[in-house]
Amino acid sequence: MAVYIYSITGKQHPVRLDGLDGVGDPPAELRTVTGGPLCAVVSDAPDDLRPKRRDVSAHQRVQDRLMEDGTVLPLRFGLLAPDDEAVRAALEERAEEYTERLKALEGCAEYNLKVSQEEEALLRQILLESDTAREINDGIRRGTAGPDAPVRLGELVAGEVRARQEALASGVVEALRPFARDQQQAQPTGEDFLNISFLVPAEQEELFVTTELSLANQMGEDVHFRLNGPLPPYSFV
Repeated sequence: MAVYIYSITGKQHPVRLDGLDGVGDPPAELRTVTGGPLCAVVSDAPDDLRPKRRDVSAHQRVQDRLMEDGTVLPLRFGLLAPDDEAVRAALEERAEEYTERLKALEGCAEYNLKVSQEEEALLRQILLESDTAREINDGIRRGTAGPDAPVRLGELVAGEVRARQEALASGVVEALRPFARDQQQAQPTGEDFLNISFLVPAEQEELFVTTELSLANQMGEDVHFRLNGPLPPYSFV
């Protein structure tokens, strides 16, 4: 039977699994596989594994419990191996790599920050501060602008939006960087212009969160910060 893999820890980790269920319906029983200096938390994999809320929640509860007691390499939902022996072989063959990652993550949690900005407020700001954009817009409204004016205005505004949001994102990252051991930036989606994860040591968490709140307050109601954490450090495994 295929094996579902949740996390990798060092052998010294207590790996308390009491009261936890694995994925599947009925839930699979959790167990450990040891290889060299490492331990993997696994269970039998259901035949119809899908990212259902029940199974994703079970996966996350395992990560949360293990993080309470020490450092883990949290693996993303859905990772399978053919059997326990394949897991053991991987732990032994990649022991040095996994041990180095555990050391890099020691005492840390992931914080993910997404930032967006209200489009209408940003457009008003651009028209207020850019003489060229304001002149083109006024000409369009009066009917005196050339036929290419809407295209020129659109290109100008798009460039201004991109430049302003890049500068804003850079400022946010530079302000939070001193409190993180590492960072991973992802492609923003939707209205977000920044999507970044920070690897934050426990002793810096309070300063990190306080600084993020201060930045959000400084930038006003038109800029929206969404901080999620502490999380298992998936982005840094």
